[in-house]
Amino acid sequence: MRYAGLSTMGRIATILAAWFSPPYKGRRYLAKFNKNGYISPSASVYCDNLKLGNNIFIGDRVIIYKNKSGGGVTIGKNVSIYNDSIIEVGGGGSFIIGDNTHIQPHCQFSAYKGTIEIGCNVQIAPKCAFYPYNHGVTPGELIMKQPIETKGGIVIADNVWLGFGVIVLDGVRIGNGAVIGAGAVVNHDIPDNAIAVGVPARIIKMRDGIDMNIQLLKLPIFNKREIS
Repeated sequence: MRYAGLSTMGRIATILAAWFSPPYKGRRYLAKFNKNGYISPSASVYCDNLKLGNNIFIGDRVIIYKNKSGGGVTIGKNVSIYNDSIIEVGGGGSFIIGDNTHIQPHCQFSAYKGTIEIGCNVQIAPKCAFYPYNHGVTPGELIMKQPIETKGGIVIADNVWLGFGVIVLDGVRIGNGAVIGAGAVVNHDIPDNAIAVGVPARIIKMRDGIDMNIQLLKLPIFNKREIS
């Protein structure tokens, strides 16, 4: 692993190291032996503006892809991205992920137009999806021919936990320490330390003991009838 990296020789060295290691998460320890970390030989990296932190782990069949006019991809140190996840940037969008964050298998990050920014120590369960853009919906024109637009991207702050299958939509900020329940669709901001569930996601509890109804009154999506 001391020769590991994205070069041809680095890929060969990684194949040899992985040959004697267990599959899947069993190979995470290999990332500790070299500051270049472990990038699976089956991972596909096509991005000319890629910044990788030390000791990262990129699992089998992960795809990092930069489309035309896409921005950069920045991955912090000690990040783990597990099998079959896809990071795609295009149309001026970019992707940033902070230190010590874990992304479980089959997640989708489509950073078109807007930026996807994920903080440090974030836990993302399998099959989560992030879309910081929308198609135009003007009548009389095919959807596929309409321009995509953004409200400003997606921000996931530090120490957030997203459950299985969460979908985060354009223009959303999820605050520090927030928890989003499995299967939720987040289409509005979630404050710090909130626990939110459902479609669309609604706050059901605050982790720090602050009264839930007081917090909900600060969110314009809710009205008195909905929180009574």
